[in-house]
Amino acid sequence: MSEAGGERLKYIVEALLFASPLPLPAASLARAAGEEYNEAEVKRALLELGEEYEREGRGMVLRRAAGGYRLVSAPRYAEYVERLAPVSKKRPLTAAALETLAIVAYKQPVTKAKIDSIRGANSEGTLRTLLERRLIAPMGRSEEPGRPMLYGTTREFLLYFGLDSLDDLPREKDFPATAAGERQDEKEEG
Repeated sequence: MSEAGGERLKYIVEALLFASPLPLPAASLARAAGEEYNEAEVKRALLELGEEYEREGRGMVLRRAAGGYRLVSAPRYAEYVERLAPVSKKRPLTAAALETLAIVAYKQPVTKAKIDSIRGANSEGTLRTLLERRLIAPMGRSEEPGRPMLYGTTREFLLYFGLDSLDDLPREKDFPATAAGERQDEKEEG
C-alpha cells in the first residue's frame, strides 16, 4: 500500500470509529473500508492513529474495548466534556452487586444457587439489577436437577469496566492477601 493509501485508510478508519457508538473490531473496519484494504493494513492504521493522537495531545484517544476499537475523549480534557454533557447520575453499583458481578465474571457460566452459596446470601434482587443494567445475561440452562438458569457477563460488562476481554480481569493470584487467605482456607476444606 502506498504512503498516500495508508494516510487515506487512517482517515477512513478515524471516520468509521467517530461515527460508531460501539467499539468496532478490525475485521469490521476492514470490510467497511472496502476491498482494497485488508485487516492487517487496518490494524497498522489503528496503531498509527493511536500513536498520532498520543503524540499530538489530541482531544481524543483510541482505546480497545469489548473486542474492538473506539474513540473516546482524552482523560486530560474530561472537565471540559463534563461541562457540555454532565456525566449521568446513574446510581453506582452496590457492594452486593459488585460482589455478585465478580462471582459471575470469574465463575461463568454460573447458577443463582452457586452465587448464593459463595456469597452466603440470597442474590435474587442483585441478579435482577444486573440483568436490568445488561451487565449479565442468561447463558442457557444447567444440566443439574431442575435445570437452573446459567448466568454470564455481557459486552456491556466489558464496556462498563473498560475491558477488551475477560482475559483483562485481574487474576485471582493478584488479589489482596485477605482474599488469598480465604482462598487458601477453601482449598484446605475442599
